[in-house]
Amino acid sequence: QVQLAESGGGLVQPGGSLRLSCVVSGNIFSSNHMTWYRQAPGKQPEEVAGITSGGMTNYAESVKGRFIVSRDNNKNTLYLQMNSLKPEDTGVYYCVLGSMAVYWGQGTQVTVSS
Repeated sequence: QVQLAESGGGLVQPGGSLRLSCVVSGNIFSSNHMTWYRQAPGKQPEEVAGITSGGMTNYAESVKGRFIVSRDNNKNTLYLQMNSLKPEDTGVYYCVLGSMAVYWGQGTQVTVSS
């Protein structure tokens, strides 16, 4: 059974940094595209960053130059390094497995506030 578990969220001041992690069970991590989504209060989830099984990355315009997505296939772990955080980055962050976004984690809350 595929399970995804995010961690690393929290409260941070504007301009600060956080690193999110997502551990994937089920021995299918290395062959799959992975994506970070976030959902702000009252809004639909939006794609933040994605990484292919080969390591190619893509980012939403709103986070380019501030966020870095990476993966460690030996540890079945996806990362999101978030720098220069802004209040509009606040939301629940989900890691998602597969190009069809079939499997989602439970999410981790990120709050950017002074």
